[in-house]
Amino acid sequence: MAPGSRCLLLLLLLLLGVLGAPALGDPGPLEDVVIDRYYIPKICLREAQMGDFIRYHYNGTFKDGKKFDSSYDRGATVAGVVGVGRLITGMDRGLQGMCVNERRHLIVPPHLGYGSIGVAGLIPPDATLYFDVVMLDIWNKNDKLQITTLSKPERCNRTVENSDFVRYHYNGTLLDGTPFDSSYSKGSTYDTYVGTGWLIKGMDQGLLGMCAGEKRSIIIPPFLAYGEKGYGTVIPPQASLVFSVLLVDFHNPKDGVFLEHLEVPESCKRRAVTGDFVRYHYNGTLMDGTLFDSSYSRNQTYNTYIGKGYIIPGMDQGLQGVCMGEQRRVVIPPHLAYGENGAGKHKIPGSAVLIFDVHVIDFHNPADPVEIETVFRPEGCNVTTRNRDFVRYHYNCSLLDGTRLFSSHDYEKPQEVTLGANKVIEGLNSGLLDMCEGERRVLIIPPHLGHGESGARGVPGSAVLRFEVELISMEEGVPEGYLFIWHGEPPANLYEQMDLDKDGGIPAEEFSTFIKTQVAEGKGRLMPSSDPEKVIADMFRNQDRNQDGKITPDELKLKSDEDQEKIHEEL
Repeated sequence: MAPGSRCLLLLLLLLLGVLGAPALGDPGPLEDVVIDRYYIPKICLREAQMGDFIRYHYNGTFKDGKKFDSSYDRGATVAGVVGVGRLITGMDRGLQGMCVNERRHLIVPPHLGYGSIGVAGLIPPDATLYFDVVMLDIWNKNDKLQITTLSKPERCNRTVENSDFVRYHYNGTLLDGTPFDSSYSKGSTYDTYVGTGWLIKGMDQGLLGMCAGEKRSIIIPPFLAYGEKGYGTVIPPQASLVFSVLLVDFHNPKDGVFLEHLEVPESCKRRAVTGDFVRYHYNGTLMDGTLFDSSYSRNQTYNTYIGKGYIIPGMDQGLQGVCMGEQRRVVIPPHLAYGENGAGKHKIPGSAVLIFDVHVIDFHNPADPVEIETVFRPEGCNVTTRNRDFVRYHYNCSLLDGTRLFSSHDYEKPQEVTLGANKVIEGLNSGLLDMCEGERRVLIIPPHLGHGESGARGVPGSAVLRFEVELISMEEGVPEGYLFIWHGEPPANLYEQMDLDKDGGIPAEEFSTFIKTQVAEGKGRLMPSSDPEKVIADMFRNQDRNQDGKITPDELKLKSDEDQEKIHEEL
């Protein structure tokens, strides 16, 4: 640039300075609010619009950093409607479009602040104002409840309705994320009725339609929450509330027991009624799936009478009508379970709905007889078993759920027993009576005719038993107390005939030979046994009263004579 041109430029700048034109580097007075969005949250579900009600914190300073006002210093947020002239114009403009948790620096020129008048003792005239603002809450009078389902069980047979009693966990925060309450921190659910005015309106509405186990986020505007008053020191006035809710369970005071038949046997000849004794396995859970008890974990069925008040009323009702082998789900409301107090021993909270998945093993009634089903009976069967008969039979024994217990087929030969001699359980003895050789039966034996409440080795207490029996052979027995009976009148000179060598004494060999001869000639018969020699030996021992190895005339007596003298087990 030529020297003359440089002189001309300097003169021009001097004149502009004298005339009051802004010097270089001075932007001059601001025409609008300067907005610096120095923090914007990643998620912004809503921006403040004209007419919205907002809550925010701020610090207000002058250009030199001197503070003239602060909501923080007062310990309370500022609440008001944006964009309707209730704030200074610069603040009205600077707050619009903000997200919850967004932070802004605002520079408000005087004409959009307090102008040439200022605020006496606080803000001088023509002051430019600097605000550092954080948005905490935004809502509108036209807002509705905002419900977001976070997770929902696949299975949902029922949802919450008005007048239901609910148990739920929750975390409660303000819209900016500030926590104010949590049921988790108290270690217990919040329990209450829905739709009866016990909750804030927004929560009353937000819980409707929920399934047990469902999780929801519920955003409640202030007019459906605590409104202008707020709640204590934790919820400010005009605060929107955010609840993260997990519905644990619910019921209605009018509810009865709900039954779900998971598996019912095709053949169900009988259903349980009041007074029956039931053996069943179960898993007990709360509605959220928490296991509180299980018979499987103890490897032992739960055994009880139903309809007698020995178990909770809901289970008393829920087991009515079950079939043997049935699997059933029983859902029991608390007023038919453990009520408001719960059961600490079983980890059952107060007012908890209980779910029992039940598998019925068997049941019986104390008045039940043996149930006999004839599977096969030979034609032309004229001779059947009676008490005192000696029988050989095969059997398979199991529980009613099919659990195999014992079988005669596991041994080399059939089972042998004298009926009516108290050698087998009463129910089996009854089931073997009036059978033909070759006949097959199925016997259902209740425990009072089986092994009773105590059970036996391998047999659970109070178990109903199922026997498959086949009669292989039978031998006619003798009356109780007899080891041998005559088919006719015994010989008048019995001792002389028995004393084969006529030496005045009858040793064991002579006695055995005589008895065997009588049996062989059909004149009498021994008590049936798998060991006839032992029976004869017992007979001899009973007659040899002084145990000297010989029977004398004074010692030998008929059983009929012994009966009169109240002495048993003789000839």
